[in-house]
Amino acid sequence: MKQKPNLPFWSLWNLSFGFFGVQIAYALQSANISRIFATLGADPHSLSYFWVLPPLMGILVQPIVGTLSDKTWTRFGRRVPYLFIGAAVAVLVMCLLPNAGSLGLTVSAAMMFGLIALMFLDTSINMAMQPFKMLVGDMVNEEQKAKAYSIQSFLCNAGSVAGYLFPFIFTFIGISNVAEKGVVPDSVIWSFYIGAAILILCVIYTTSKVREWNPQEYAEYNSLTPDPSPKGEGSDDSANWITLLKKAPSTFWKVGLVQFFCWAAFLYMWNYSTGAIAETVWDTTDPASAPFQEAGNWVGVLFAVQAIGSVLWATILPQFRNTKVAYAVSLLLGAVGFAMVPFLHDQYLQFVPFLLIGCAWAAMLAMPFTFVTNALQGYGHMGAYLGLFNGTICIPQIIAALCGGGVLSLVGSHQSTMMIVSGVLLVVGAACVTVIKTKK
Repeated sequence: MKQKPNLPFWSLWNLSFGFFGVQIAYALQSANISRIFATLGADPHSLSYFWVLPPLMGILVQPIVGTLSDKTWTRFGRRVPYLFIGAAVAVLVMCLLPNAGSLGLTVSAAMMFGLIALMFLDTSINMAMQPFKMLVGDMVNEEQKAKAYSIQSFLCNAGSVAGYLFPFIFTFIGISNVAEKGVVPDSVIWSFYIGAAILILCVIYTTSKVREWNPQEYAEYNSLTPDPSPKGEGSDDSANWITLLKKAPSTFWKVGLVQFFCWAAFLYMWNYSTGAIAETVWDTTDPASAPFQEAGNWVGVLFAVQAIGSVLWATILPQFRNTKVAYAVSLLLGAVGFAMVPFLHDQYLQFVPFLLIGCAWAAMLAMPFTFVTNALQGYGHMGAYLGLFNGTICIPQIIAALCGGGVLSLVGSHQSTMMIVSGVLLVVGAACVTVIKTKK
């Protein structure tokens, strides 16, 4: 097997640049979905159910994209065709979703329209997002993999900052941040429009700059036969998901355990942050009020602060000599941040907890894939495995979403208290880091 070559910085950059646009779309979704459905008329105890669809589509789509792309060889590439198709569909749906309340539909019909649009949006985002992780797994050697995923993490956070701030910026320049009852404000609608335009431009850039290996080159660098065979990547038998999971390295499952608690924590943050900040800082729970919509904008600012904190912490993470310690410390800092949110009634003091939450996010973006892709060297089926590993992101979110209304009732129906629940989940996740075994 030939050694994968070291790639220059700009080659690593180009592999992941489209992730910037994809992450803008994801940031707009994660920061505004609860706000949109609350504006349409959803009850706070039902909000978490709207969050079942995004991870559900992820767990269905990403393994399929991974498995199919393992077998795809075209003149446009192996992973790139899925990236481009996913981005194109996402652009269309981003122009439809925020208009759910503007079509003259009844409340229930508007919510159903929004729900279907959300399903297609998350399906397409997942289809566009997964190929970037696979491209790094395919083309980057072990020595550079941490650097490649760090670049991806940087672009991810930069895209997040842009997406989170769009409603705040558009409100600042004069676009209306309020609308009649049941209608999403123009500041949110235009945020989705601009995000869609940036997404397609970024993906066009990546698809024009990246040249994937052909079957012969890929086989040389990965010690695989380029054609389908009983032992090759193209075989349906050998790519059976149950078989792959049975053969997965123990690191796959141990990192997945950590992921379970981390992603449940962040699902509650995305779900309840708008209500939590509205309660804590603006002292309102009325989605039709101007203060609630102002809180919705400020949540975007706080998520941007979180992303900035993540970028800063990502520069510190490589200084840790022990990656497990770095992982655990990052999650504990995030737990402290979550616990602080309900006790800070000044909107600017909220920057502190969200900077700390960014530390956990930085570790969650980079470290699991570093551990797992290194453990998967020599296993083959990188795309299928990474698609299956996405289950460790999606399943905890589905479970957390289904339990969200019940948990909210248990903590007194205060959305701000759900931030403390997220903190507890991150503490458990940090404790689970101790079971991961790494190569020396």
